[in-house]
Amino acid sequence: MEQKIPKATIRRLPLYYRYFQYLDDADTKKISSAQLAETTKIDSATIRRDFSYFGELGKRGYGYDVKELLAFFKKLLNQDKRTNVALIGVGNLGHALLNYNFSQTNNVRIAAAFDIDPKIVDTVQSGVPVYRMEELHNQLSLQQIDTVILSVPVETAQTTADELVESGVKGILNFTPIRISVPDDVRVHNVDLANELQTLIFFLDNMNQE
Repeated sequence: MEQKIPKATIRRLPLYYRYFQYLDDADTKKISSAQLAETTKIDSATIRRDFSYFGELGKRGYGYDVKELLAFFKKLLNQDKRTNVALIGVGNLGHALLNYNFSQTNNVRIAAAFDIDPKIVDTVQSGVPVYRMEELHNQLSLQQIDTVILSVPVETAQTTADELVESGVKGILNFTPIRISVPDDVRVHNVDLANELQTLIFFLDNMNQE
């Protein structure tokens, strides 16, 4: 694909995949762009524009073939292969992530966790082994893991990120409230739950004032 795909489009791809998976499970054969827009709450013009980056995915007068689109997005998102990730920090949020462990997907799972708490290291939590931080480099290399979830206290976030980079990590899903610094070849996605909640409350308050 020569043309650059917008980040907003890329973020919507997993939503499209999950919806076509749902349709296929319900034995739905085809769906129109209007029906797709109504269910996903994404306007039809945006859907058509997103799909246009990948060629002709629909048929005029027919809509979208569910199995064809499911197979397309499955291949596009590498859903046909399993990706192991690691969790760094098994506190309250970390435990919640282990319990969830991407149960709604079939290609991503937390395969290893790391912490410094002597009460949980060298144990298995929700089916996931918890290693000592001293084993970080060796285990990530051994298990060929280059994507991690960072859920550590703020004061150790940057130093932990530095360790991850040294261990060959290329992708970090950052649940800490600070913006960590990494080299240009390492991708960081920040998930700030407090910020998202405050933004939601702001919009609700302003809606009520209109």
